[in-house]
Amino acid sequence: MNAMNWPAVYPEILLLVMACVVALVDLFVTCPQRKPTYLLTLGTLAAVAALHLAYFDAGTTQYAMNRMVVADPMGHLLAFFACLAVFVTLVYAQPYAASRDILKGELFSLSLLSLLGMCIMLQGNNFLVLYLGLEVMSLSLYALVALRRDHAPATEAAMKYFVLGAIASGFLLYGMSMMYGATGSLDLGEVFAAIGKGEANRQVLVFGVVFIVAGLAFKFGAVPFHMWVPDVYQGAPTAATLLIAGAPKIAAFGMTIRVLVDGLLGLAVDWQQMLVVLSVCSLIVGNLAAIAQTNLKRMLAYSTIAQMGFMLLGLLAGVVNGNTLSAANAYSSSMFYMVTYVVTTLGTFGLIMLIAREGFEAEEIADLAGLNQRSPLLAGVMAVFMFSLAGIPPTVGFYAKLAVLQALVSTNTVFHIGLAIFAVVLSLIGAFYYLRVVKVMYFDAPTDTQAIVTPNGARTVLSLNGAAVLLLGLLPGGLMAMCAQAIVKALGS
Repeated sequence: MNAMNWPAVYPEILLLVMACVVALVDLFVTCPQRKPTYLLTLGTLAAVAALHLAYFDAGTTQYAMNRMVVADPMGHLLAFFACLAVFVTLVYAQPYAASRDILKGELFSLSLLSLLGMCIMLQGNNFLVLYLGLEVMSLSLYALVALRRDHAPATEAAMKYFVLGAIASGFLLYGMSMMYGATGSLDLGEVFAAIGKGEANRQVLVFGVVFIVAGLAFKFGAVPFHMWVPDVYQGAPTAATLLIAGAPKIAAFGMTIRVLVDGLLGLAVDWQQMLVVLSVCSLIVGNLAAIAQTNLKRMLAYSTIAQMGFMLLGLLAGVVNGNTLSAANAYSSSMFYMVTYVVTTLGTFGLIMLIAREGFEAEEIADLAGLNQRSPLLAGVMAVFMFSLAGIPPTVGFYAKLAVLQALVSTNTVFHIGLAIFAVVLSLIGAFYYLRVVKVMYFDAPTDTQAIVTPNGARTVLSLNGAAVLLLGLLPGGLMAMCAQAIVKALGS
């Protein structure tokens, strides 16, 4: 086989070329709405998504770049959803960005470059390639947060995100260097084999795992590495907030599977203990802190922390008493949870952008007061998203939570069943702040009587977004089967 195997990375090559083309084309665009570069970017995202979906359908696993890259169904499926998330984000963001003077070529080219980093993270089979993908994604997102240069909160958010992100990257890189020192390789397959033989120094390995898990936890925003999440979500322009809250979470999940499962499964006893602490603390802090918030973006930030804690519970059930019989079920449940969470999050922040107008951000929960009287469609769609995040049937959030709880309970261990009960109790507490938003929209008197004008394209996408949350809740089998297929292939390779 050709060691380079270029066809395996055609989607990433297309993405890189088009990011450069979009940046160059924008130099000659005079239209204030940036229509040519906007449509070119959406076309690129659609093409890359279609390529990844075609590769996923083929169901093959290919290695490229001297086995430093693995193009398997899991990577392709997650990359497809990441492309879809960025596509939807930009549709929501276009009218919002235009009214705040940030609808520039940089918004589109940096979005494509951040997606390129995500795709590299999803298909890396080598510690350095994974780290390279993480940095390409992160640096693009830092710049996107700071895109509104005349806005002090956005500049402050960018600084916090950059400084804390640099520390987290240092953690991750240090952990990877310890893995290299213990096993003599950066290749995930060789690291997995070295750990399996038991020849590596276990103490060095465990220290390496601690730093790697800390770096990954930062990307999820899990407690105690969550300090940046509320401030960045609130301070960044909502378009940049959604670019951080959506697709990167999918990439972080894919990288976590690559590193902890493909490379460090032999150390599952150690990293699962750390994930227990991360998930329990995230559920407690996220749900309790969200209750006290009056700012909608900040509330959704704490909600994200709690949701990531719930997702991590699925990763805890993969290896039980030394056997991996429940691994495919556990990891596919977490993958389903992550994908459906991102679908719901796209809608919540998208709606905040659609309600906002020039000089008005619509960031406070009170800004949604009486929304049902002003726009029944927007209020209905937002209610669906809130019900899904709370885990209320028939939305997809209910089935996602059920899948993770089923993965925990099916282990038949007292510890995992106890974690499932704990998660249910915290979810009940969390339902309060989601239902409060619904109460404000339907039962409070409107404080703003100005008509809500939304572009047809964004309104259509928002409606489809809400329909997807309902439809996936009623018919989750298809997506669940795709996630299971992807995880089984990933574990098999």
